[in-house]
Amino acid sequence: QVQLVDSGGGLVQNGGSLRLSCAASGRTFSTYSIAWFRQAPGKERAFIALIRGISGITGTTTYTYADSVKGRFTISRDIAKNTVYLQMNSLKPEDTAVYYCAASPLITLGVTEADFGAWGQGTQVTVSS
Repeated sequence: QVQLVDSGGGLVQNGGSLRLSCAASGRTFSTYSIAWFRQAPGKERAFIALIRGISGITGTTTYTYADSVKGRFTISRDIAKNTVYLQMNSLKPEDTAVYYCAASPLITLGVTEADFGAWGQGTQVTVSS
């Protein structure tokens, strides 16, 4: 099972940017689907973005974003560094939450917590108004 360490959170002003990192162990990292979720105070953990594992047939990957972050957040993968990034631009106070990365060995999967078996420890993002 892959192990994840997420980092990069912090305090940023309204309209600012942050880049979160999710570092993974394991030699087959490129075939894993990696997602970001977030949990705001008093709310359930919610899906943010997904980058699916690279297909062994097509050599490509696909992406899914929650409507709330489309056009502002971008998920990407650096295979050489075994790291997935979440670039967050135009941040809003409502983006304040603990952000978690999660991994699944499947390429075809849903975007619920139950679809992912490995989780990072979480990193706090606070956007001031």
